[in-house]
Amino acid sequence: MRSSTRTPVRPRRNGSGLDALFRPRSVAVIGASRRPGSIGWQVLHNLITGGFEGKVFPVNPKAEVLHSVKCHRTIGAIPDRVDLAILTIPKDLVPRAIQQCAKKKVGAVVVITAGFRETGGEGAAVEARLVRVARKHGMRLVGPNCMGVQNAEHAVRLNASFSRSFPEPGPVAFVSQSGAMGEALLAHADQIHLGVSMFVSMGNRADVSANDLLEYWDGVPGLRCILLYLESFGNPRNFVPIARRVSRTKAIVTVKAGRSSQGALAASSHTGALAGADAAADALLKECGVQRVNSVEELFDVGLALSRLPLPSGRRVAVLTNAGGPAILATDALVRSGLEMAPLTDATRKALRALLVPEASVVNPIDMVAGAGEEHYRGALRALLADRTTDMVLVVFVPPITRDPIVVARTVFEVARGSKKPVVGCFMSRDEVLRSIAREARQDWVPIYLYPESAVRALAALDERRRILARKDGRVRRFRVDRTKSRAALKPGWLGVEARRALSRVWGIPAVPGGLARTADEAVTIAKRVGFPVVMKISAPNVVHKTDVGGVVLDVRDEDAVRATFPRLMRAEAEGVNVQKLLRGGREVVIGFKADPSYGPVLMFGLGGTWVEVLKDVSFALCPVSDVRARELVREIKGWPILAGVRGQAGIDEDALVELIQRLSQLAMEEPSVAELELNPLLCFPDGVVAVDLRVRVEG
Repeated sequence: MRSSTRTPVRPRRNGSGLDALFRPRSVAVIGASRRPGSIGWQVLHNLITGGFEGKVFPVNPKAEVLHSVKCHRTIGAIPDRVDLAILTIPKDLVPRAIQQCAKKKVGAVVVITAGFRETGGEGAAVEARLVRVARKHGMRLVGPNCMGVQNAEHAVRLNASFSRSFPEPGPVAFVSQSGAMGEALLAHADQIHLGVSMFVSMGNRADVSANDLLEYWDGVPGLRCILLYLESFGNPRNFVPIARRVSRTKAIVTVKAGRSSQGALAASSHTGALAGADAAADALLKECGVQRVNSVEELFDVGLALSRLPLPSGRRVAVLTNAGGPAILATDALVRSGLEMAPLTDATRKALRALLVPEASVVNPIDMVAGAGEEHYRGALRALLADRTTDMVLVVFVPPITRDPIVVARTVFEVARGSKKPVVGCFMSRDEVLRSIAREARQDWVPIYLYPESAVRALAALDERRRILARKDGRVRRFRVDRTKSRAALKPGWLGVEARRALSRVWGIPAVPGGLARTADEAVTIAKRVGFPVVMKISAPNVVHKTDVGGVVLDVRDEDAVRATFPRLMRAEAEGVNVQKLLRGGREVVIGFKADPSYGPVLMFGLGGTWVEVLKDVSFALCPVSDVRARELVREIKGWPILAGVRGQAGIDEDALVELIQRLSQLAMEEPSVAELELNPLLCFPDGVVAVDLRVRVEG
């Protein structure tokens, strides 16, 4: 039994209760084993050899001593208080062990054992009973089916997991929903010297969730970045306010697995087809300031930068290199990422010209050519950091045989140390040299990457973090609406033309003049009222894409043309023919929302028309949508320059568009029976917006 040499941190019995998990004074391993290679052996081995600054109690009824530590038959036989218990026993023994832990007043338990909710109904029922017992006694539970927890802080040194990797402490906390992924990720974090102070493998998330961990880590000084590997959200609606608050003080980065989705293929609108679960997850993360990456590699690339570097004041980057090829790759990656090449002042270029050989280029990217050594890197980097047009610097070094990359690296670290501008390095050298550089970087807080694209990804993440913190909260507008008339228009199924027009009037949705005709005479009357030329469309709730069935006729110019067109559109499945005023000009966009059972209404905006599902130039937000987020939605699509006005064209009425987005957001929140709604196309003009087509599906 190990004695503690530190001042004990007593577990809290209120709030999150996670001090018992991360800062226990004592740990019991229930199922500790003498068999090398078993989980029970590995957990006990990790606690002892990892340097845990507390007491360790092996529990095994068949052993007297394990790892030279006295063994106990049950947790109840331990004479001391137990703060944390690790369970590595067969699943049938877990319920009784949980009861014993509760009786012992253990603060937290980690159930590594598998075979519960992930196996189906019976396992889920047993897991639910475990949680009820734990919560009744104020005991936090991690798992089941997990890898364990770690706290590498020097005052704790807790490796209560079966991972063979125990990274050095640093400004990063890391949670993985997958135990198998967690082992690999910890090993990689150790390799690149990421600095992970706290790690949790959540497993089934029966009790302790990512929400709990975010709240706990928010109060841990020294942590700058939280990395999440998630396969699903436990409670998305609870996640948003917690993550939004925590992300104001600590960067949160996630790999959210499960981007692909087949469920959207059967959707009945453009919005339904595009606003799948992944789009909802993307909108949720953006809403609360969480930065999403596409791969585990990116997770670490970004985590390195966000945990070590100051944020830039802008997006202008200077590239300093000794080789042209990597400079081109870096420049291409910067442009793709939305960053800018720093223009550099005349004074900076003059200083570089005096320092470098005649063959060098002093226009960004600065190519010092292959012969550049540490003295060139020192002088050039100092000049770039002093330049007022530079917000960030990317240093690239391809080692020639005449130069020692370690010496160059030390020079870069020395100059960058203490700079208020972020500097990242790209050292394209052998792996063993890269590891040496990483050890240097650990001391001087300069992230090192192997390829230019990875370094640029890190810089882009710093810029994204800057913009997240600069974002205003915005205001969610509420419009006066006659709810009685709104409910009266909402009948189950796809709404017909008249119900859609009534809903548009109630909610202030500008609609193109027109009406529903059931006879040719009615069609002529409507056409005369709105004025020629007109558009005639089949009105059939089950027809999603009217153009696919020849259900739209444009530019109908007179009464005879209306009478000739009407019978072609008035088919058996049609409720009538929609006759509308033909509007010329305007830019087509789409606005819609879809109710998601987990995330709530998800609103979509993008370039509209018949090609919306092909172009997929859309953005998403969770409702309710603030005025700030609505404007972001409009401006973050690739087609925004088209809407803003190009080649002498006037820009659209952005304020009218933002207001309409907020009206639809309010409708989505206040009328939960509306499962899908879409305006496509919505025509945008310099002086307003007009809805040409509206589809609404109401659930009974």
